[in-house]
Amino acid sequence: MSWNYVAGNWKQLTGKIKEQWGKITDDELTAIDGRRDQLAGLLQQHYGLSREQAEKDADAFATMHAK
Repeated sequence: MSWNYVAGNWKQLTGKIKEQWGKITDDELTAIDGRRDQLAGLLQQHYGLSREQAEKDADAFATMHAK
């Protein structure tokens, strides 16, 4: 449920994403367009996380920002 909120409010939350994960570029955020798997892939690529950890981090972000 919380990821649905993030996906639906992607443009409003991109600033928060950049605060948390500054290595992700604006162009990458535009390309992701709210897709959880794509965000997890970029977290793996930019921060050297395992797939499982990247997905946990993406889910934690969604839980923290879902209303």
